[in-house]
Amino acid sequence: MIKTYCYHAESAGILHDIKLDGTGLLAGEENLLWVDLFNFTETEINRVARVFGFHPLTVEDCLTYSPRAKIDRYEGYHFFTLHAIRYEEDSDEEITLEQLNIYLGPNYVVTLHRRTLPPLGRIARDCLANNLEGMRHGPDHFLFAILGGLIDQYFPILERVDERIDEIEDRMYDRRNQEVTEEFLSLKRTILAMRRAILPQKRMLTGANGKLPFPMAEENVPFYLDLVDHIERITDSVDSFKDLVDGAMATYNSIISARTAHTMRILTVISTIFMPLTFLTGFFGMNVPLPGQHTLWSTVVIAAGLLGVSIWMYAVFRLNKWI
Repeated sequence: MIKTYCYHAESAGILHDIKLDGTGLLAGEENLLWVDLFNFTETEINRVARVFGFHPLTVEDCLTYSPRAKIDRYEGYHFFTLHAIRYEEDSDEEITLEQLNIYLGPNYVVTLHRRTLPPLGRIARDCLANNLEGMRHGPDHFLFAILGGLIDQYFPILERVDERIDEIEDRMYDRRNQEVTEEFLSLKRTILAMRRAILPQKRMLTGANGKLPFPMAEENVPFYLDLVDHIERITDSVDSFKDLVDGAMATYNSIISARTAHTMRILTVISTIFMPLTFLTGFFGMNVPLPGQHTLWSTVVIAAGLLGVSIWMYAVFRLNKWI
């Protein structure tokens, strides 16, 4: 599906559902054309590539999934591979990454994605409502609006992960809870998936020398610097969550080990107390003649002796603080 939106500077309005054959709109430097391909086919992307003259390698990148964010420079445009994040706590895979490819030209932006993305949906609604704020400041500012929407999706997820860490820290002291280990593993997978998604985008935007990797208007530079600051905050939060989960997991393993040691100590004490009792009953149970064995008093004396031995051993264990 191909959707088109164009900010027309002369009429100060936004046109939508225009034909791609009419590329005369690109002649105006103040205009901005946005072409959004959703759940696209190979025929549709090849058609758009012919209109704009995109390199075949970029088309191939759009048709295949790439786990790494990147930016490539071609003559007349830049090509981005980004990933939006989707969080579904009740699913088997809590975090899924949705690939988003972007072509950034001098007065056009082309986006390609397989599934719906909320940031692009909000921008499309603004365009249909003739809200000019997102498109009248040029393609680099429009790209910032897309990237900002993708980055903003992380913050509610980070808040939820923080809450889950607090919950699991409280629950891991409850010995009746059997789901703590699974929750730990689920949190670790979620945090690592977020880390794999955000770190390449951070490197892509900061660049090797700390400069932004593509040219933009001077007035839009502060927006991108603020975006980089948000990414660094997210990265720091993800790293701190990873450390918290690792520390909580180590504490939980220590608690489990202490509980196991306590249980083994109790069982050892019980076994030790019953050891002499088993010996005595076994020895005198082998038809050994006892004084007064045909009277009730022999049973009472034997039972009292066994009870005395048990009490004495228990007192010794308590005195040595073994139990």
